[in-house]
Amino acid sequence: MAAKLLLLLGTRKGAFILESDARRREWSLRGPFCEAWPINHVIGDPATGTIYAGGGNEWFGPAVWQTRDLGASWSHSSQGIAYPQGETPIRAVWSLAHGPGALYAGVEPAGLFRSEDGGESWQHVEGLTKHPSRQHWQPGGGGLILHAILPHPQSGSQLWVGISTAGVFHSSDGGASWEPRNQGTRCDYMPEDQRYPEYGQCVHALVMAPGMPDRLYQQNHCGMYRSEDGGKHWQSIENGLPSSFGFPAAAHPRDPATLYLLPLNGDTAGRYVPDAKAAVWRTRDAGETWQDLREGLPQHDTFFGVLRRAMTTDALEPAGVYFGTNTGALYASADEGETWRCIAQNLPLITSVETLLLDA
Repeated sequence: MAAKLLLLLGTRKGAFILESDARRREWSLRGPFCEAWPINHVIGDPATGTIYAGGGNEWFGPAVWQTRDLGASWSHSSQGIAYPQGETPIRAVWSLAHGPGALYAGVEPAGLFRSEDGGESWQHVEGLTKHPSRQHWQPGGGGLILHAILPHPQSGSQLWVGISTAGVFHSSDGGASWEPRNQGTRCDYMPEDQRYPEYGQCVHALVMAPGMPDRLYQQNHCGMYRSEDGGKHWQSIENGLPSSFGFPAAAHPRDPATLYLLPLNGDTAGRYVPDAKAAVWRTRDAGETWQDLREGLPQHDTFFGVLRRAMTTDALEPAGVYFGTNTGALYASADEGETWRCIAQNLPLITSVETLLLDA
């Protein structure tokens, strides 16, 4: 059956949707949606076609927008997305994820909320906020945010989250209790004798390998890592990369050994692509070796960065790969990263890129 592919963009000025068919040659752009609110993450549910957009700020407050007609009309709800009176108010929703029987939202200041009615109402997953380490969590450069949520694809009781700067946490009981999973990830900004703490790491991206839920990849403020045991132990896989620093990572839709990164030149060197030459780096062997993919990407005077949620893949064959920049450009590859082209530009700063594949 013919396929319709949507690219779902979160930006500083609303959500946008780009649409194409399975050939991915021509794209049409619609938006901005969500009344031009700052939108941090947009995801789609392939089972229903519903699109969710999370965002907000200190003026609007947090909310999750939704459309059931591919963007023709939108509504939003923040019912239940709040901490008890007297605690720091929630500023924005930063991340969304589908899990078995639930929709999850990560917020700033870092916390997790769950909806079992399609985003109409939300319940605080209090076990994470009540973790004994919570009083020691510190905001990163972008704030204290829960920006990564990985529900186990089969088990509704297991999920992982990534928090800047608190680290990776795992729950095996649906969020009632949590444990830090950061062994092997370092904190270069800590004193030398405290470089490998139990928690306090600055996670930038956390992704799950397809078909292997216990294989996780992590782009950290301080290195690139892989875990084969659900985050209990991490090993460095940054050898061969031009930088240990970056934000986004994207897993191949079918191959658990293939991963895409877009390294930046460092946390204090400008946070743009190394040598001002754009490249996506790909591994085919789970991080043992890396290859730079540049064809079609600008190779001089390029000073853009790519944020943590702004890279993704699609499920077509061959897989498509996409990333959006902080200068409002969107790049696409329809051949697993071998060649690239710019399919949109002059957009607002792009905070997230996701795909939604539907029957046409």
